[in-house]
Amino acid sequence: MTVASDCRDRFVRTRLLLGDAACDRLARARVTVAGLGAVGSYACEALARCGVGHLRLVDFDTVRPSNINRQLYALGSTLGQRKADLATARVHDINPSCQVETFPLFIDPSNLDTVLDNTPDAIIDAIDSLGPKLSLLEAAAKAGLFVVSSMGAATRLDFRQVRVGDISETDVCPLARRIRKNLKKRGIPSGIRCVFSTELVPAPALDLALDAAAADREPHQRGRPRKPLGSVAFLTGIFGLIAAGEVVRHLAEPPPNKGKSA
Repeated sequence: MTVASDCRDRFVRTRLLLGDAACDRLARARVTVAGLGAVGSYACEALARCGVGHLRLVDFDTVRPSNINRQLYALGSTLGQRKADLATARVHDINPSCQVETFPLFIDPSNLDTVLDNTPDAIIDAIDSLGPKLSLLEAAAKAGLFVVSSMGAATRLDFRQVRVGDISETDVCPLARRIRKNLKKRGIPSGIRCVFSTELVPAPALDLALDAAAADREPHQRGRPRKPLGSVAFLTGIFGLIAAGEVVRHLAEPPPNKGKSA
């Protein structure tokens, strides 16, 4: 069996569901995943298993013991290793034909041109720091790129209240409120898909979330102290899988005015 036929067989169930034309579009697509933690690791997993052919993976962090409860790459055997390297190796194990670019960096305005220089077909924003998150979303929106952004997944337990919608439609989530307000000031009132939760969290947890977001207003400080927020794998994983689902559905659709056979 050749490598090409083997890789095709790996995605036969996806082809049965989506069709050859959609899967071929996924194989040609370029997707950037920014942040490979509790949300981004699961998003990357789903993209790889759907046969996306080009992935750019961005994360400067390494695996720590506190990551093990919710992050896909966090294991006893991977402590201290870079998440971007672990993600790259896992993607290649899933799909050897996938072209992966590894960017072990902390996103800020000085490197956004580098992060986006391949003009991706889609971006998943799974960054948990307010400043870098806003910078990426602003740059992506102004470039007309399709982006799905994860809002606050920490402090939530009720998966039934996870929603998807435009940033202008987000509700309840304090992080979404801050993102929405700041983007509007930058002339971006809408046009960004978001995964968010409408779950009301207890006041102490809400205070912690707001404090953490406020601390992130000081940009580009790597490893600064932040109050930890409680979170669980089944909720953060759902955020990541839904974000990947939004991207896959977007990429699988025929381009406008090209018909179903495109």
